[in-house]
Amino acid sequence: MKKKNKGEVNFLDFIPVKSEAQKFKENEDGNIVMCVERKSIYDKLARILRKKTPKFSYYTLDALGSFVWRQIDGTKDVYEIGRLVKEEFAEEAEPLYERLAKFIQILEMNRFVEYKK
Repeated sequence: MKKKNKGEVNFLDFIPVKSEAQKFKENEDGNIVMCVERKSIYDKLARILRKKTPKFSYYTLDALGSFVWRQIDGTKDVYEIGRLVKEEFAEEAEPLYERLAKFIQILEMNRFVEYKK
C-alpha cells in the first residue's frame, strides 16, 4: 500500500530508468549479466601494482534480479515492479520491498539506473 504524507518523498513512487551508458546482456540461462567498469583511483592503482586486476567485473543476476531488471522500463514505479515480483515469485520474494529497494539502490550506485520522479 502506498501512503504518502504531504512533503515526504516515498521511494516506492520512484520510477527507475535504465542508464544508456552501462552494459548488460542475457546469458544462455536467461539471466542478466551486468558489466561493471572498475575505474576508481583505487582500482586504477591496483591495476598498476598488480597486473592481474581486471578493468571490468561481471555479475550474473538470479531469476528474481533478472525479472526485476526486465521490469525496469521507465514507466513502472518501484511499487508496481514490486507488485509484479509478488505475482511472479510469491513468498520467495519476501521480504519484498526491503529486498527490492536495496537491489534498485545497488543498481543506482553502480549507475545502471537513475530515477525519474
